[in-house]
Amino acid sequence: MSIKLSILDQSPISEGSTATESLKYTAELAKKAEEWGYTRFWVSEHHDATTLAGSSPEILMAHLATITSTIRIGSGGVMLPHYSAYKVAENFKLLETLFPGRIDAGVGRAPGGMPRATYALNNGEYRDVKKFPQQVDDLTMYLNDTMPPDHPYFGLKATPLTKEAPPVWMLGSSPSSAALAAEKGLHYMFAQFINGEGGPSSAAHYRKAFIPSASLQKPYQAVAVFFACAETDEEAERIISSLDLSLMMSAQGMPSKGTPSPEKAMAYSYSDFEKPYILENRKRIIIGTPKTVRAQIEKLAQEFGADEVMLVMIAYDFQDKLKSYELIAKEML
Repeated sequence: MSIKLSILDQSPISEGSTATESLKYTAELAKKAEEWGYTRFWVSEHHDATTLAGSSPEILMAHLATITSTIRIGSGGVMLPHYSAYKVAENFKLLETLFPGRIDAGVGRAPGGMPRATYALNNGEYRDVKKFPQQVDDLTMYLNDTMPPDHPYFGLKATPLTKEAPPVWMLGSSPSSAALAAEKGLHYMFAQFINGEGGPSSAAHYRKAFIPSASLQKPYQAVAVFFACAETDEEAERIISSLDLSLMMSAQGMPSKGTPSPEKAMAYSYSDFEKPYILENRKRIIIGTPKTVRAQIEKLAQEFGADEVMLVMIAYDFQDKLKSYELIAKEML
């Protein structure tokens, strides 16, 4: 079974480390991902998050595309309701001009942070997410220079002008995002690492309801999932223990100074309430040796009918992270 593999990196910051170090690691991982044969490398948008360094994906994308040469670079994603669709289009058209044929414009509806960051991004106003479908239309119109004559801004160009427009990806973790991607004829990425339930049914609806567009004639669907891969199951469990504790702390609003070490995570005494939560979270995590992980990736792709699987990894030790991506690349690419 031939499956494309890609990477979403959220530039996580480990306890005792810094954002500078985290972004350096993201850059190093992007170069290695290209060397190992991954299809695309995306970066995320998070605000007011002291444990994740990626707040402006377009800026980070420019750096990553500069230090690589062939791998696709994208946003996973730009949280469109915060911004002007026109300005977002200009950002991506500039990236497309600098790095033709290598840019993905991934967009989402989520806030990417807590309410105070949302208010700050919107000048103290509520986000009007009801405008999101229209914003998506506006973004694709600006990117493809297809503004209708009756548009109030007719004649306006998102510059620089490009021969090709970067593809727009709809990112989501719910049936509504799948329906919107199908309606607009966009690529679709289901965030299994955010929501471990309902993904296959959302993907099936996307494929069934897909309406061809000028930029995409048939559905193209992918799924993003947490993972950890090691030479032994025991080592994989050791690495993933950091994520287990991080997710549990986040869910309970516990303060965090970054991704905890495996030693700290494995020494943590989970309560009877917390243990089931950890097990539930494993629905959105693929873990094990290369052969085990390959089997799980193939199973996931089959369940989703996915053309591609995007791997997301949060680990305390960057070398563990590098090794995980290298091991599964050697197994599958």
